Amino acid sequence: MSNAAAKPAREVLLERLFDAFNRHDAEAVMACFTPGIVFDAAVGPEAHGRRFSGQDAVKAAFVAVWTDMPDVSWTIRRHTIAGDVALSEWLFAGTRRDGQRVEVNGLDVFAFDGELIASKSAYRKDRPVPAA
Repeated sequence: MSNAAAKPAREVLLERLFDAFNRHDAEAVMACFTPGIVFDAAVGPEAHGRRFSGQDAVKAAFVAVWTDMPDVSWTIRRHTIAGDVALSEWLFAGTRRDGQRVEVNGLDVFAFDGELIASKSAYRKDRPVPAA
């Protein structure tokens, strides 16, 4: 039995999602989400950050991050799954187009609807960006 076959389907889905994030593959990322996906970014004007709803808005938000930080990546520390909720802990690292390097720990809180992700809420450490 392969390792993928031994893992719960939702863990495999999270691994596929972050692999797609790291490849900057928008179509593969969106294939992990429901049509009504809601993404609350770590930063924004509201208490929940900036909210993006629906496949088109969420896809555009991720493409914007990849455009601003062409080398951005997420190094997964672990996934924890409990029923219809999961936590993914990661190191977010990338270089902005202005040369500023960003490295922060964070996590995503996911809610599932069936076999897909219905919501993603990102939280990350607030850390000053070091000088280039």
